[in-house]
Amino acid sequence: MTAEKSRPLMIVEDDLALQKQIKWSLDRFDCVTASDRESALLQLRKSLPAVVTMDLGLPPDADSVSEGFKLLEQIMAFDADIKVIVLTGQNDQANALRAVAMGAYDFFAKPFEPELLNLTVERAFRLFELQAENKRLRALHQPDALAGLTTRDPQMMRICRTIEKVASSNATVMLLGESGTGKEVLARGLHQASPRRDEKFVAINCAAIPENLLESELFGYEKGAFTGAAKTTLGKIETANGGTLMLDEIGDLPFQLQAKLLRFLQERTIERVGGRQEIAVDVRIICATHQDLMALAKESKFREDLYYRLAEIVVNIPPLRDRVGDSALLAHAFVRRFAQEQNRASLSISEDAVKAIEQHRWPGNIRELENCIKRAVIMAEGNQITSDDVGLAPAADALDTSLDLRLIRDAAEKTAILAAMGRVNGNVLKAAELLGVSRPTLYDLMHRLGLK
Repeated sequence: MTAEKSRPLMIVEDDLALQKQIKWSLDRFDCVTASDRESALLQLRKSLPAVVTMDLGLPPDADSVSEGFKLLEQIMAFDADIKVIVLTGQNDQANALRAVAMGAYDFFAKPFEPELLNLTVERAFRLFELQAENKRLRALHQPDALAGLTTRDPQMMRICRTIEKVASSNATVMLLGESGTGKEVLARGLHQASPRRDEKFVAINCAAIPENLLESELFGYEKGAFTGAAKTTLGKIETANGGTLMLDEIGDLPFQLQAKLLRFLQERTIERVGGRQEIAVDVRIICATHQDLMALAKESKFREDLYYRLAEIVVNIPPLRDRVGDSALLAHAFVRRFAQEQNRASLSISEDAVKAIEQHRWPGNIRELENCIKRAVIMAEGNQITSDDVGLAPAADALDTSLDLRLIRDAAEKTAILAAMGRVNGNVLKAAELLGVSRPTLYDLMHRLGLK
C-alpha cells in the first residue's frame, strides 16, 4: 500500500518480545522501533512517523507511566498531527483517558487483538493523510502572507502570530518601531493575510509630502478646487476603497489634518478638497511611526483622541540589535539575493564577517544591514565576503546585571542557540557542532527553552 509506505509507523515498546509481536502483526506497514524515550525521540526526528504505537511504561522506570507521558508530550510538541495509539494494561483506563486528553489518537488494552489494532492503525494513517491534504490545499489557496519576513527571534515570532490573529478583523493596527525595522513588510503581510488580500494595498508617507499637498493626496480633490486642479482626482483613502491603507510616519501628520482623519475614522466618509458630497469608503487602516505618539499628545502635537482611535491594536517591533541571531540570518539571506542579482552565485560570507555583523549595533536596523551587504557583494574581490568587505568595527559586549543563576544559564543557552542557528543559516547539525553538543542534545535544549 503506497500511501502507508509514505511515512512510517513507529513502535515504542521496551519488551523486545512484545515489540517483535507488534511489528509482526503490523508487517504490512513500514515499521521502525524504539525501546525507550531517548531512542523514540531520535527515531521521531529521523523517520517522521505518521502513526506511533507506544507503551506508557518505559525505562528507566518501566513500572511508572512518567516516561511514557513525557514522551507523549514531546511527540505532540514535535508534531501535533502525529496519531499516537497508547497500549495500556487491562485496568489502566484512567491513564488511557489522560493520554487521550493530552492528544493521543486512541488507546488499546493489552493483550490486544491484532486485527483490531491493524484496523485502528489503518484509520489513523487515513486521518493523517486527509489532514495533510487539507493543509496542502489551504496552503495553495492562501500563500504565506509573511514570506517577506526573515527571523528566528522569539519576539518577532510572537509578532508574526499577532499579525496572523488580527488579520481577519477590521481593527486599526498601529506598528511602532525604529526606522528600518520592517514596518511596511509587516503591514503588507497583514494585508495579504486578511480577507482584503485581493484588493489594493495603498501606502502613503505622511513625512514625505509637503503639508500643503498632503490633504489633497489623502482625500482627493474636485475639478477647479484650486489652481491647476484640471480634473477630479481620487485621494489615497478613496483609491484604497475595499483594501488597506497604510499611513506611514503618522506622527508627522499636520495637526489640522488630524481632525479630518479622525472624522473619517469615526464616520467612514470623506469629502474631497473643494467638494461638498460625503463619499462612503470601506478601508482598513494600518499606521506606522518611529515616534512616541503619547509624548507628542502631551506636547499638544498629536491629538490624543486620534491616537486612541488608531491604537486599537498596537504592535511594538524590536530593533535588529534586540533580535537574537537575526542579523546573521538576514546577512545570509541578503548575500544570496544580491549575489544572484550580480551573477555571483558562488559568493558566500566568511565567519569573521558574520561575527562582525553580530557584534554591530545596527542603528539603521535592517535597511542599514541590507545596504551594507549589497555594498560588500559588489566590492568583494574573491568568492567570500570578509570582515574587511563588510567594514564593521566590533562592539563591546554589555554586562548582564541579573544574579539568578538559572535565569542567566537559560538566557545564555537561548542566546547561544539562536546565534548559532543564525550563523549557520538554520542548519541544526552545523549548529550542534558549533555549540559542541550532539544533535539530540541540541533538540532537547531547544524544546526545553521553547525554541521551535
